[in-house]
Amino acid sequence: MNLSLITSFLLPLFFYWNQVQYSELVGTWQLTYFEGIEKIVHSPEYQNATPMQRANMDARIKFRLENTVYQFEEKDVLKYIDFVNQTVVQKKAKIELRDENMLIIHDEDEDRLAKIVEFSPKKMVLLPISATSKSGKLVFERIK
Repeated sequence: MNLSLITSFLLPLFFYWNQVQYSELVGTWQLTYFEGIEKIVHSPEYQNATPMQRANMDARIKFRLENTVYQFEEKDVLKYIDFVNQTVVQKKAKIELRDENMLIIHDEDEDRLAKIVEFSPKKMVLLPISATSKSGKLVFERIK
């Protein structure tokens, strides 16, 4: 058997075994880390801020992390907290989980894409995908 034949047989199995099933997502997930925050913390605006301004930014970052919760429910429904004009808003969206762990969130205004780049029963790492977003990975931990 040559190597390309083995590879062509094993590669689809690898992707099948690594495909997250929607039932594995069901539950509540808390945002614990966001790469976009690193960009803020290393930005000149943050670095040159007064201690009072920096404390205010830190409080907003902490508030954002603590209030970003995704609740995946049966029947492909996602309930989540979003921020609209600095106000916390509870939202609900239809969700699809496609091949290669691609999440499609059908929000009321638009469809948003994110790839699940890492997944375990306790941790999920999402990478938002858009032409304009450079925000980076989001790390969620399952909460009871």
